[in-house]
This record gives sequence, structure tokens and C-alpha cells, in this order.
Amino acid sequence: MDLHILDHRLRVTSIAKSGLVNYTHPLIKLIFLRNRTRCKFFSLTETPENYTVVLDEEGFKELQPSEQLQVESSIWLPLNVISNGNTSSSSQAVGVTKIAKSVIAPLAQQHVSVFMLSTYQTDFILVREKDLSVVISTLEEEFNIYREVGGESVPVHCQDVHNSLQKNGKDAMQPTVHPVLIPHNHFCVMSLDPDTLPSIATTLIDALFYSNSPKEGTHSAPSPDMDCIKFFSFSLIDGYISLVMDTEAQRQFPADLLFTSSSGDLWRMVRIGGQPLGFDECGIVAQISQPLADSDISAYYISTFSFDHALVPEEDIVSVTDMLQHQRKEAAAT
Repeated sequence: MDLHILDHRLRVTSIAKSGLVNYTHPLIKLIFLRNRTRCKFFSLTETPENYTVVLDEEGFKELQPSEQLQVESSIWLPLNVISNGNTSSSSQAVGVTKIAKSVIAPLAQQHVSVFMLSTYQTDFILVREKDLSVVISTLEEEFNIYREVGGESVPVHCQDVHNSLQKNGKDAMQPTVHPVLIPHNHFCVMSLDPDTLPSIATTLIDALFYSNSPKEGTHSAPSPDMDCIKFFSFSLIDGYISLVMDTEAQRQFPADLLFTSSSGDLWRMVRIGGQPLGFDECGIVAQISQPLADSDISAYYISTFSFDHALVPEEDIVSVTDMLQHQRKEAAAT
């Protein structure tokens, strides 16, 4: 298998819901006006707490500093696993399930914090730039590692990287087993031809920026116990669009423009974390992805500024719930 270090230097940011009005202009530019920006990696995810925006340095220039904008201090690099010439998504088990044992678990053992972004097309594993030498020395036995430079894939060897033998010298510790929430929404993972993006512009703007505004003739109130959770993710990465939304949001879009897998799978969410997780703890993704991989259960995984989110097939949610409850009972007993 090949591991590619993609040619993007990323920032992970959060926009407060109260401050969204100050950022709609640059966000609309980044989503719809590709000819007016050099940004090649953009992802916007709305959760109940905030908007997480992951974007490259060109896109980051569009966001003006303010009290409503939080910026994680690190530069992050996206990694992508390619198997047999195809990206890690396929007709078999998809998402972090395919890379849990080969990438996620080894990095967790070396205390490398990862930020996951699964899309319709593939899975991006974001690591801090300062951890790259540890990442390469940890994974080089399992993978042929390449770094993309100016559109070319250049082989990377451990000796090419300064401090390559340095490990994150922290004492081994058992990661915190975080509480999980399983909302009742059903989710879809879809894509869209970028050329048809203008056709759904008003619907997408409404979903992204006005989802909290009551629609005329409706009186819906937010569920205080989060039986259903607000989650909408839009990614435009190297010309490919990915959308994650619940079925209620999906009904607003024209069905003939969005496409999903041939099975038309519905997904259920596992939200990880009782309090904001932060960025320094290691092993959070592995804690969820490892048991799913052991059971060969597909999973998309999307990290955000405050919490993590795994999407599993609807038909597997009962077994996943049982698995996670058992995991937490074991942790409480030790």
C-alpha cells in the first residue's frame, strides 16, 4: 500500500455561531467562486456548538482574525492511503475501518494526535507538521511513502527526514474512554459534480448559513436532549465535492443532482466526547475505529474543533452501541 503526504498545509479553525455573519462573504467565495481563490482544500462542518473550517493557507488568508474565530496553532498535513492504485474508499468496508490497524493504531501508540476527515471519495488523516518525522518512521515498514511536490509524487525515506528516529517521548498511558452520544438522525454521505454546484447554490447557502432560522410556517424548537443533532459537512478538496447531511436536510436538495453509493446507504452517528476534546490527546480515533475494524464495520469519521463523529451503517448501529457500552463498562471497571 502507498501512503501519500499531500501538498497542502492546513489550518484547523472554528467560527462561533454568533460570528458567522462576519464570515459569510469569504466562505461563499471559497465554496462557489473557485476562480477567485487559490484555495484547493476546504471543509466546513456545522455542529451544534460551532462551525469547523479546515482549509489550506491560501484559504486561511480569506479569514480575518476576530474574537469569533478560533485557530488551532499547528500546521496540519493531510495523509491519504492508496491501495492497488485506488484511494482508500472502495466497494468493501469503507472509511477508517480500512486504515484503523495500519495507520490509526500505530500512530496512537507513538502518541501522534490525528484529526480525521472522511469524505465521499476518500479519508484524510491530518497530522501535525512537527510530527511528520515520527509518522514516517512509524509507518515506513507498512507503506511506500510519497510526498506530493508540485504535482509529482516523490518517494520519502526515513533517512530523508530530520530527527526521523525521534519518538514522542511520553509515558505510555491508557487513553481516556470518552462518553458517546448516538442521536436519532439518519445521515447520507453524498457527492456532487462541481459543474452543477451553481444549480444548488441557494439551497446550499440556506442549509449552511440559515439552518437555525425558523422556516415560514414552522415552529420547530431544538431538542434539548439532542435526540437529533445538527450536523452538516461540505468539503471541496482538489476539485471533488463531498456532502454529509441528515435525511431532513437532504430532502431540500434536488435528488437528481446528488449522488451516493449504489446501495444508497443510510448512516447513524456516534458522537464522541462529553466535553470538548482538544487536539493534544492521542488515541481517540483509534478507540472507536479499532473495534469497528475488528468487526469489519464500515465507518466514516469526521473530527471537528470540539468533538469527533463516526458514521456507521444503519444496520450496524445496535451492535456498535453494544460494543461501545461494553468498552465503557470495561474502562469503568479498571
